[in-house]
Amino acid sequence: MLPEVGHFLLVLAAVTSLFSAPVVFAGIAKKKPFFRDFWRPALVVTIVSLVVSTAILSYAFMTDDFSVDYVADNSNTHLMTAYKFAALWSGHEGSMMLFTVLTALGAGVLARLLKKEAVLAAWSEGYMLLITAGFSFFLLLTSNPFLRNLPNVPVEGRDLNPVLQDIGMIVHPPVLFTGYAGLALMFALVCGLLSMKRMFRNDTALLAVEKLALWTWAFLTAGNMLGSWWAYNELGWGGWWFWDPVENASFIPWLTTGALLHALIVLKHRAQLQRLSILLGLTGFALVLFGTFVVRSGVMQSVHAFASDPARGTALLTLMLVILIPAALLYTARLPSLRTAWDKPLTNDDILLMGGVFLLSAAAFCVFFGSVYPLIYESLAGRMLTVGAPYFNSFFVPMTILAALAIALTQTGVENWKKALLSASLAAILAGGIVGYAKPLDYTTAFGALFAGFWILTSAAIGRRLSKIALLAHIGVAVSIFGATGVGQYEQEALVRMGPGQGRPLGDVVFVYRETLPVEKPSYYGVAAYIEVLDLKTEDVITVLLPERQTFRANGMRMSAAGIDHGVLKDYYVSMGNQLSDEEWLVRLTIKPLASWIWGGGCLMILAAFAALFKRRKKAIEKEKEIA
Repeated sequence: MLPEVGHFLLVLAAVTSLFSAPVVFAGIAKKKPFFRDFWRPALVVTIVSLVVSTAILSYAFMTDDFSVDYVADNSNTHLMTAYKFAALWSGHEGSMMLFTVLTALGAGVLARLLKKEAVLAAWSEGYMLLITAGFSFFLLLTSNPFLRNLPNVPVEGRDLNPVLQDIGMIVHPPVLFTGYAGLALMFALVCGLLSMKRMFRNDTALLAVEKLALWTWAFLTAGNMLGSWWAYNELGWGGWWFWDPVENASFIPWLTTGALLHALIVLKHRAQLQRLSILLGLTGFALVLFGTFVVRSGVMQSVHAFASDPARGTALLTLMLVILIPAALLYTARLPSLRTAWDKPLTNDDILLMGGVFLLSAAAFCVFFGSVYPLIYESLAGRMLTVGAPYFNSFFVPMTILAALAIALTQTGVENWKKALLSASLAAILAGGIVGYAKPLDYTTAFGALFAGFWILTSAAIGRRLSKIALLAHIGVAVSIFGATGVGQYEQEALVRMGPGQGRPLGDVVFVYRETLPVEKPSYYGVAAYIEVLDLKTEDVITVLLPERQTFRANGMRMSAAGIDHGVLKDYYVSMGNQLSDEEWLVRLTIKPLASWIWGGGCLMILAAFAALFKRRKKAIEKEKEIA
């Protein structure tokens, strides 16, 4: 009975959000506050319906209700409780349900941000109701998570995909989808501004967009960071970013939102970048819709893809066009009113900020083009084509150096050329010294990346022109650059045959395989290799690694779970492959210098975003006290 209640509530949310939006828009047009503010009760009904509906679906997972088809496909009685909870968003239907409910909850946050802007709030919430309706009807018509298996209820579920049985599955999707919901809010707010023929100026609207952009960028940063960390820990291939189409689907909006944040800094003081800022506010959610289509339609192959259903792909494409075409027409219609005079002469800092905006936008376009080009090529030539890491690295490395140049000159000031030259010289000496001492795979790439990172740090130390929050974010970028360079240029790896009593030197350590241990868990069984990492000179034990070779009980699927020791300067990473004899296994031994710095830099960027939000909230409270 409960699943039927959940289904009814999903229908209620879809119908309420769809039919209330025209009422709101009519109320705005006729200047009738009662109908204009009809979004308030409609949003409450929509949010409560979606939250309770999602809770019912979660309860079905927790109670092993295999009469629900989605539960039977993605859970099992042997599954750990935490993974049963996370299984809610493990598949296509549940993940879309999570995205929909987070988008509706976000609309409530937007209402608070616009509490002093009745008309703008009505326009924005009307658009949010339409977006929520679109996703709700998509769920009902193509991806209903409440479909039943009656009367043939299976005794046991198929189990959660072993790749997803990781803590990354618990935290990564909700965080990333929260970022996506933020982009939907920004899209609706910008559409509201365009509908009112308002521009971004230093007023409530600009502050609301800025807060949304900071929140969204923080969650997108965290989502991308957790995704790469999850791949690094769980998949056993030892990588952290492979320029996969699905990875790019979350990375491109991160770049465009970063560009928007920098554009908003310019807009606080002058009218430049008005049209580009509004376009970026629309583009972020457009990219989310396109990424959703890519992930779930099967048009591109990816290890991260949720589904490959052409019918769902067609429905998603239709939904994307229904949402984006009116927004594009609205933007085009308002372009003449968005033309603004260059009210003040541009300073060097403005030029550098604008350069950063265009650089991030160009990077986003290049990644987008590399992601969709195989699809375009296949449709035109009839043959498949793969665009791999060499393409992305070919432009991303020089763009990183250009970004470092812009950051460094902003931190020292272009006019203070002595400080700029000193910081660049110190960065070149440090980068050259490291490259000369520790031989990288590619001298040019390594020197360029290290120079970029060091120049950001040296200019921050010498210049001291920017706020502490901006410096913290820039330092986070430098730290992540160092991490990516360490892994990409100085990784050491060996694929060896190992068994008890055997050792293998690698770098300045020795990996010693001591014994093979049995592993018994509720959802899988297998073996673990007890491997000690010894110092090559002293033979002291540095750490112990326990990589596993797992066989899952529900489906017999075999997986490798890497044994990892995360260190400040390097990670020791070991994964088990196939069994080669009674006692020997194929083992991959890896030393990854500075790997943890990749995510450490991301943490600094997230901290900077939340610090900026806290600072703005503090200023707002102080301003309200002054008025009172």
